[in-house]
Amino acid sequence: MSKSPSQAAGDGVKTEPDSSGQQQSAQAPAPQNGTGNAQAANTHSSQELDHIVAQYLQKKGYRQTEAMLRREASSKTIPLSEMSSKFRPQDDPSLSDHVLFYSEAEAGNPDAYDISYKSLRGWIENSLDWYKKLYEQAKHFMDTYKHDHLELHTPDVNRLATITDESHIQENELAQIYRQNKYIMRMSSVPFELFLNYLQDNKFMLLLRIVNQYLNIQVAHGKLRKSTGTIESDDVIGIVGHPAQQLDAFNEQEVQLGKLQTDNAFKEEVEQALKDEDAKINSVDVAMTGEQPPSLLETYKKIQQEVPDGPAFGDIPMPPYRGTDVQAEVQEIKDIQKRLALNSTSLPSVCCYTFHNTHDSLNCLSISEDSSLIAGGFSESYVKIWSLKGEKLRSLKNNITPAKVNDYADLNAQKERHGSSVKRLVGHSGPVYGLSFSHDNKYLLSCSEDKTARLWNTATFSNLVVYKGHNYPVWDVEFGPYGFYFATASHDRTARLWSCDHIHPLRIFAGHLSDVDTVRFHPNSKYLVTGSSDRTSRLWDVQRGASVRVFAGHQGSVKAVAVSPDGKLMASAGEDKTVMLWDLGSGKRLKTMTGHTDFIYTLDFSSDGNVLVSGSADCTVRVWDVKQDTPYALSVQSVDGIDKNNSSSDSLSKRMKLDKDAKVNGKDKISKKDDKKDGDDNKKSVTESKDQLSSFATKQTPIYTVQFTKRNLCLAAGAFTPVRADI
Repeated sequence: MSKSPSQAAGDGVKTEPDSSGQQQSAQAPAPQNGTGNAQAANTHSSQELDHIVAQYLQKKGYRQTEAMLRREASSKTIPLSEMSSKFRPQDDPSLSDHVLFYSEAEAGNPDAYDISYKSLRGWIENSLDWYKKLYEQAKHFMDTYKHDHLELHTPDVNRLATITDESHIQENELAQIYRQNKYIMRMSSVPFELFLNYLQDNKFMLLLRIVNQYLNIQVAHGKLRKSTGTIESDDVIGIVGHPAQQLDAFNEQEVQLGKLQTDNAFKEEVEQALKDEDAKINSVDVAMTGEQPPSLLETYKKIQQEVPDGPAFGDIPMPPYRGTDVQAEVQEIKDIQKRLALNSTSLPSVCCYTFHNTHDSLNCLSISEDSSLIAGGFSESYVKIWSLKGEKLRSLKNNITPAKVNDYADLNAQKERHGSSVKRLVGHSGPVYGLSFSHDNKYLLSCSEDKTARLWNTATFSNLVVYKGHNYPVWDVEFGPYGFYFATASHDRTARLWSCDHIHPLRIFAGHLSDVDTVRFHPNSKYLVTGSSDRTSRLWDVQRGASVRVFAGHQGSVKAVAVSPDGKLMASAGEDKTVMLWDLGSGKRLKTMTGHTDFIYTLDFSSDGNVLVSGSADCTVRVWDVKQDTPYALSVQSVDGIDKNNSSSDSLSKRMKLDKDAKVNGKDKISKKDDKKDGDDNKKSVTESKDQLSSFATKQTPIYTVQFTKRNLCLAAGAFTPVRADI
């Protein structure tokens, strides 16, 4: 018997018939030296074997199997040894060899041409789409995250945004600077460990490679004392030889700091009302004194002179004006005429209100614009309102009938017959941290740890609206200059813009790195100023909800900010015990004023903008000269055009005389005593800057709020803190 074809082919056995007709099996000897003769013999034996197997299959009737065998045997194959000889290591196979080799394998398949060409065409067309997709992803990445770095690196980000091709990287000098140098930065040990652990735990290996390749993180053990806000000196962070601080470029954005233009119809009504008032006053004064008083109408026209950079009417949506708005504008013009001019030779009078027996539960105070009411927020979750005129406060009766109230007289009839000296407003479920009266004195805003702000009616002493939106305690609240909008500052690192007729915020101002502690409106209502625990202040555009100025320089949290009445200057103060004056137009710091020995809680400009007052935890109210050593020192004029430049020799000699009198009266001894006490506490004495005009001290009353009236009377308020005896 002969072996099966599979065995004969698989074992490489040569089978030949002998003379007796029997088949003998003998294993073919393996080639010893790999000569070409042995290879030819093996090839010849395989052909004979295929022929024998085919005859056997034909004899047995396996026609399909025979056809498959012949088709496979007819295909030409290349031995491995021959193929290896074609591609020797020293040779470089050409593309034509590859094409010839693979085309022969596909020559028998007519569909191969269609499939191959179709695939090639798809690859060529899609390769362009893949490049476009890569470019689009890079552009999306830049557009999405560049805003995180615009404040400090505006020029660099704008230059890097022009790179759209790999060749641009080699040609762009700035890109080469960042690729060939490591960016130096400082971190404390604990944040550095948390940073690395986060990257490793989430297996962000790409970010780890970037950190290792392009960052030089200097780990500092202990507190970073050299930091000033979010900005550090150039020798600490950045690339050596390349400027790291580029805030000036960010602060070059265009802003409109002028007065908001008023409605022409409203202006005409005010002018007519002022004309009528002038006629009444002239008839009385001329009859009594024989002199004609200054015209209210002329004063109003001087104030309403259009400022080129002021927002146009309609830029800030406002509700229609009412008759009470016209009356309020007339009263304001009267107050301006009776306003006391303040400067270094004419210091303001300060009226301070002290609250006793608060037991450290009074958190904030606010005084109404007409100085008739004062409100306090307490840790026990309620608000108290007192009358500064000595009048009794009357709220509504419990059994009021709304259908019987048609006018203000009917409302007064529904009030209590006998009022009280103080009213308590209950509604919050946490400590109250901020208060603000509306300019018409009809409403009061409060904010609390319960994440809400509430609107109260000062006529009925009832809660009208609850505003919800913040995710954490709300630290401060402020009515806008026109009373329709208000703003809040929160622990959630945002400030928010609201309107009284909406329970949800209109804008969210996000960008601070820590708590937003205080918020104030610009006089034209187009901008907001915020102060934060990240040691910076910011100016925000209420229309775009974006930051347009960043003011960095404080070494502690910013607890108080104020904007001058003309809208050009901003003052900030806080935990570093210094007052800084900024130019809103350029974003640059004009000067730093020192003198306080404890945290500063409050700031306010005088009505003419010449004087700044500050209240502090050191129980003093200090008065500062705004114009001294600034570009505005030579342009201080009143409304009627009288020059009030305080840099004259008379004012300087008077200032020197006041300083001399202070030393004679014993202030030298007090300062030495304080220096000795500070030396015992390892503290440095505070040097009073020459900008300080005066200091008004209380016994033991930290000043929570200071506020100027329209006639430049300074009002201050605080809670008395008794000295605790050491046990």
